[in-house]
Amino acid sequence: MVSSPHEAMHRIFQDYPGLFSGVSEVLGVDFGPLVGVTILPTDLTEARPVERRVDTLLRVETEDADASYLLAIEAQGKKDLAKPASWAYYLSYLHTKYRLPPVLLVVCQDRATAEWAARPVDIGPPQWAALTLRPLVAGPHNMPVITDAAEVRKDLALATLSLITHGADRDPDVILKAMTTALRETPEDITNPIVELISQGLGNLPAAALWRKLVAVDLSFYKSPISEELRDEGLAKGRAQQGARSVLRVLEVRGIPFSDETLERITGCDDVDLLERWMDRAITASSAEEIFAGE
Repeated sequence: MVSSPHEAMHRIFQDYPGLFSGVSEVLGVDFGPLVGVTILPTDLTEARPVERRVDTLLRVETEDADASYLLAIEAQGKKDLAKPASWAYYLSYLHTKYRLPPVLLVVCQDRATAEWAARPVDIGPPQWAALTLRPLVAGPHNMPVITDAAEVRKDLALATLSLITHGADRDPDVILKAMTTALRETPEDITNPIVELISQGLGNLPAAALWRKLVAVDLSFYKSPISEELRDEGLAKGRAQQGARSVLRVLEVRGIPFSDETLERITGCDDVDLLERWMDRAITASSAEEIFAGE
């Protein structure tokens, strides 16, 4: 199954096609200024029933009309020994189909995976390689760590990709805070897609929980899906906490003792309807255990 970080690491180039200018500068490769970008179909399947798809495919136009090229972007979550052969196929197929030089950019969140993907791969016998695969790789090993809100504002797309690639860093707090600080002064129509991309890109990483909290606090006035979801979660949690307190209060007022295990079960419940049933039973129960009858 394709993960959320996988989608975010390549889809950001569809949403912000000019991003490759900043990324190529970071990687030390000069492709010249972009004057136009076209999103192309990602299906590389031949007539035979073998499905092959690149994650994102862009046709890039430059100031020199004869210098157009194809940019194939692959998000890679882990080492895969079969990938270099697939990537070589993609590039050969694209060159044949479009008659334009293809460039492969691999985006990673893991340093070891990024370093593995960046190694040139010779295809052919050791005496003479017929092809050499040389992808560009963007990952935590070479993307800048942007901790200043002013730097974030200079290039929001690059800062977003940088944040996603550094999502697994040990201390991402400063990076995340710089982003939310910058977004507070950014128009909502620009902020919302970036908030969603970062949420998707961080996936289940520990940094995702911190990001959600920062969005809820620093960007609470925005109405993005994630901020609304966070506020709904907060309301639901508050109702559950109130329900648990009500159940315990009834037991205390009636003088019914309860164990630490019962206390933990009640306070750990986030089902408001279930807590209401427990409170109804607590009004007439002769012991704390009776409120759980039938559960």
